Amino acid sequence: QVQLVESGGGLVQPGGSLRLSCAASGSIFSIYAMGWYRQAPGKQRELVATTTSTNTTRYADFVKGRFTISRDNAKNTVYLKMNSLKPEDTAVYYCNADRLRRTGSNVANDYWGQGTQVTVSS
Repeated sequence: QVQLVESGGGLVQPGGSLRLSCAASGSIFSIYAMGWYRQAPGKQRELVATTTSTNTTRYADFVKGRFTISRDNAKNTVYLKMNSLKPEDTAVYYCNADRLRRTGSNVANDYWGQGTQVTVSS
C-alpha cells in the first residue's frame, strides 16, 4: 500500500519561512513527478509547484521567487521551501505523486497526501 505523509506545516508570521516535506512509502518502482498543491477555504485546489524525476520544475506564478521545490529520488521524498510567506499563502498544502508505479505493476496512478495546514498570520 502506498502512503504519502506530509510534515512541516504550522503557524508563521508574514515574511517568515517554512519547509514542507512529503515522503512516499510502499512498494514503489517509480514516480514520474511529485508536487505540492494547496486549497484555501472556499477555493479550488491549485498547483503550487511540481518536479519530475529528471528535476524539471514548474511553479505557479504566485510563488515564483519565493518557493523552491526539491526532490530526493532515492528517498521518494519531495520538499517545498517557502520564504517570504504572505497571509494569502494560508491553505492546506497537499502532496501529490503523479504516475506512481508500484513494484511489479504496469499501472501508474496518482496519489495524494492527507494535507498539512499552513497559516500565515501575525
